[in-house]
Amino acid sequence: MQITPNVRHVSAFGAFAPSRLVARVIERTRRSGGSWASMRVAFMLRQWAIGRLKGRPIDTEVLGVRMRLAPHNNVCEKRILFTPQYFDPAERAFIAPYLGEGVVFVDIGANVGGYALWAAGLAGSGSNIVAVEPEPEVFGRLCFNIGINAGASVKAINTAVADMNGRLTLFIDRRNRGGTSVRIAKDAPDGGERIDVPATTLLDLVSTEKLERIDVLKVDVEGTEDMVLVPFLRDAAPGLLPRLLVLNHLRSQWAEDLPSLLEDKGYRLATTTPANDLYVRD
Repeated sequence: MQITPNVRHVSAFGAFAPSRLVARVIERTRRSGGSWASMRVAFMLRQWAIGRLKGRPIDTEVLGVRMRLAPHNNVCEKRILFTPQYFDPAERAFIAPYLGEGVVFVDIGANVGGYALWAAGLAGSGSNIVAVEPEPEVFGRLCFNIGINAGASVKAINTAVADMNGRLTLFIDRRNRGGTSVRIAKDAPDGGERIDVPATTLLDLVSTEKLERIDVLKVDVEGTEDMVLVPFLRDAAPGLLPRLLVLNHLRSQWAEDLPSLLEDKGYRLATTTPANDLYVRD
């Protein structure tokens, strides 16, 4: 995997420590509670701090790991840096009991590693964490974050996962790089940067990585979750179907009836959050 050199990626961890004032804001926002007023204040403070940073990333320890985070153009990094307590707390509480020794965790749409590195930190060195991210700049950030966590058992793979092998068009959201999506070219919105990226099916990815099972599968691919999962659910051997599936529920963008297929495959909807459905296969 080839990464374009970038000072944000190659500078040693700690080179982008926050100023005293920004550090105080980060400390304050991370202590914010769950009330509407507390969240409102936290969001205002973090927006002020992002403006103060002027595009500069921050090196920090959060979610039990080291990370370099660029909050100015990625909502995921903004949330993790300033308000990690709001970063999918219900999902992480549900997933945590599955993260035992030797767990196999596949993260499709890994972004900069918020889930993958957190899971690796809990599961330990005997785990097998596969983090898949197609967007080149975000993938570079993911690789950096893996590299600064000694012993993190995370493998980063730079590809899109879809219903075909080959290449797909990736449409870059410059304001929120984590919101970048894969679409067939004829369905593309007007404007924005478009790049071709390699693509694979989930079943071929599992085969290439020689995975004999999946304990936890997270799929967050901005509305193309059905493209990833439907071929896999139809064609994979029962032993490959994950025990726990964390699925971003952008149902209005799906062309397939994914919930019905999941039910047919023995899954039950265990819980729903504002962002995700969590399915369990007993």
